[in-house]
Amino acid sequence: MRLGVIDIGSNTIHLAVVDAVRGARPVPAASQRTVVRLMRYLDDDGAISPEGVEALTDAVATAVEAARSHAVDEVLAIATSAVRDATNGPEVLAVLEQTIGSPLRVLSGESEARLTFLAVRRWYGWGAGRLLVLDIGGGSLEVAAGSDEEPEVAMSLPLGAGRLTRAHLRHDPPLATEMSTLREVVQHELESVRDAFADQPAPDHVVVTSKTFRSLARLAGAEVDAVGPADTWRMRRADLKGWVGRLAAIPAEQRESLPGITAERTHQIVAGALVAHQTMKALGVDEVEVCPWALREGVLLRRLDQL
Repeated sequence: MRLGVIDIGSNTIHLAVVDAVRGARPVPAASQRTVVRLMRYLDDDGAISPEGVEALTDAVATAVEAARSHAVDEVLAIATSAVRDATNGPEVLAVLEQTIGSPLRVLSGESEARLTFLAVRRWYGWGAGRLLVLDIGGGSLEVAAGSDEEPEVAMSLPLGAGRLTRAHLRHDPPLATEMSTLREVVQHELESVRDAFADQPAPDHVVVTSKTFRSLARLAGAEVDAVGPADTWRMRRADLKGWVGRLAAIPAEQRESLPGITAERTHQIVAGALVAHQTMKALGVDEVEVCPWALREGVLLRRLDQL
């Protein structure tokens, strides 16, 4: 059957279409995405502005039309932290469900972590042993670990790259005082992760997913042969550390000329890099591998398991 996932994220509205059979690897059939950067539409009370609702609705309508054009049998629509945490989230969700024509599932932070972990586990397989999975989105950071398909620990923190940029990095490039404050905020939030993972066994693989980590790996990592049918990027904490300061020293428009930094991520990549480095440091991680599967694939796999 042909399934589609509409992922309503903090930065983009992304439709992924796959041909899927239970027990087989989903085969990508089509993809469509619209950059919205929802964080810029939040007012001081945390509500999505009318302009933001309109941009969001238009992007979702485009994704729905694309899904129809590709003859999708079923559309799975999910929303993550940007809509979940908005003070007018219920009203926005009602509008979006009307646009989609079917229920929209709002994922909790823990569900995001668990579904992303499932995708990574299926990609790596049982032979990979114990996994530690990290994912930086626009609104939140997810961390999960375990030896099975369900992680033993799954956490979500408000450390998304877009959220932190909006709250703490008001200048372009950011001021040294802003970077110092942001580092303190991130370190404070990560104390709960450090405590939760203090007694966990060492992972056999530390895996990162999603666009922020992929961008950073292109910038500060190296491409090597690894698990899966294609090469996988690896990134060392020592290499990433130097890039945090370098990215913060140049304006957003100049970052676009760097490898892996796209226009829609250039404004929030500084915060993303700082969160990535501090998370690796807090968990004692020296090197990570980048997995091509993430939340959308986890949603598809879970649905296939249910059929």
